[in-house]
Amino acid sequence: MDSPVPPRRADARPRRRDRHGRGMRGPIAPPQVPLAISRAEAFDDLVRDSVTRLERHWPQLATVEFAVQEVPRSDNGEVREGDDAVPLGRVTEGGGEHPDRVIVFRRPVEIRSRSRDERALLVHEVVVEQVAELLGLAPESVDPRYGQD
Repeated sequence: MDSPVPPRRADARPRRRDRHGRGMRGPIAPPQVPLAISRAEAFDDLVRDSVTRLERHWPQLATVEFAVQEVPRSDNGEVREGDDAVPLGRVTEGGGEHPDRVIVFRRPVEIRSRSRDERALLVHEVVVEQVAELLGLAPESVDPRYGQD
């Protein structure tokens, strides 16, 4: 004869082990391993590295704010369509209390690059182009290695 299944007891304390007797699982990778870094954080690091590289030669960039946005937006807030019309970066000149801003668009840059190295080169080129536009100079004068990598 079948015996009824006894009801589960209501525990007030949380379980320390799973049903197989193992403890709680830890993180997949420790924080210092690249797996723990999201794509957006890795992209931010690429922009930061490029800016640091340029600030050594152009100290006036210390007052410029550098930002990363997912995708470019038009003036009315809608996403622009068309592959040729999508910019990789933008400069907005500040006024009064607002500093000048250089914006790099993450998704268009990621789409145009296949590897991390290619992405790093493209990010640096975009930052150099936008800084050159802001300073009113040619990109080659902002970074002599522009276009050579």
